[in-house]
Amino acid sequence: MLSDRSTATVRATLPAVGAAIGDIADLFYKKLFQAHPELLRDLFNRGNQASGDQRRALAGSIAAFATALVEQPGTRPDVMLNRIAHKHASLGVTPEQYEVVHTHLFSAIADVLGDAVTPEVAAAWDEVYWLMANALITIEARLYAQRGVVAGDVWREWEVAARVEETEDVATFHLRPADGGEEPAFRPGQYVSVRVELADGARQIRQYSLSSSPGSRLRSITVKRVRGEETPDGEVSRHLHEHTRAGDRLRVSVPYGDLVLDHLDAPLLLASAGIGCTPVLSMLEYLAEQGHDRPVTVVHGDRSPADHALRAHHVRLTEKLPAAEPHFWYESPEAGHPAHRTGLVDLNGITVLPGTHAYLCGPLPFMRSVRTRLLESGVRPADIHYEVFGPDLWLASA
Repeated sequence: MLSDRSTATVRATLPAVGAAIGDIADLFYKKLFQAHPELLRDLFNRGNQASGDQRRALAGSIAAFATALVEQPGTRPDVMLNRIAHKHASLGVTPEQYEVVHTHLFSAIADVLGDAVTPEVAAAWDEVYWLMANALITIEARLYAQRGVVAGDVWREWEVAARVEETEDVATFHLRPADGGEEPAFRPGQYVSVRVELADGARQIRQYSLSSSPGSRLRSITVKRVRGEETPDGEVSRHLHEHTRAGDRLRVSVPYGDLVLDHLDAPLLLASAGIGCTPVLSMLEYLAEQGHDRPVTVVHGDRSPADHALRAHHVRLTEKLPAAEPHFWYESPEAGHPAHRTGLVDLNGITVLPGTHAYLCGPLPFMRSVRTRLLESGVRPADIHYEVFGPDLWLASA
């Protein structure tokens, strides 16, 4: 909890800091990478840095945390913190790195705000930072302990047992531990980080949902090749598509992620768009293996049936559930596809049962639209769970 004195200072300065937080984040990363170029090369996503997504996500998370401290002093934003901590743990972030971030973040704050950063203001925002940092360090320590790994030591070598071309731009990689050991357990909806060495020597990391069920003999990730329109192609997805074949080895983290299938006694709604279907497929496969007979509404949107990765599997798993109801939308459907399921996903006309727990994964506009409709249908905000691939820009623009 923020001290009374710091609460008053943060409340008074939050508008000014909030207005400048984008410039602060931009300067912070410049200072950080000048002092520690290895972090950009081997930890941070260079694509998100180039696009500005990571800066907006950092700015959004700091502003959201500070706002919560002054507006809801008795409640810690654990949902946000848990999501960030899972991302950090899958990257191998260590407590010492928070000191490095603090140094360059507060240098950036001082440079951007100048004389407005009095000792009192600096002390108040220092308190905000360490409340957030220490909360994350604590959660991450617990996550590492649960996996039986030392902080930051999350990596293991896996062998590609098989590669399957799903669509023109999507491939599934079936993996097994290269040392022949036991696969770490995971919950449906979780992801792993994959580290690859690129041609320039950088060891870039990306996170991919596990698209298989926890009971599968092999672990599977389904990777969409990111083709940049106004930005460069995705570095890691391109590398995996062009260079990774059966028999190759990958550095893969233990599984993490807070979007996990739960509340199995309640009606479920599993909504995805594009490659966001991957965690949903893991959930559906798990439900099918468990003989789940409660209501499940399955919603998916895609450009076309040909673009719908693992489409046949998506349909087949839904059909295995006796109380499941599928709803697939395509912007460019095949002949005979229902007109009311053509275009973007629209939940109007779909019955949302009382007590529904919803799990969403896909582009932000899609998730915002679905979430709005679910709230209008009476679903509690706490019962709508979501996953974001990459930086959580939901916070940045919320």
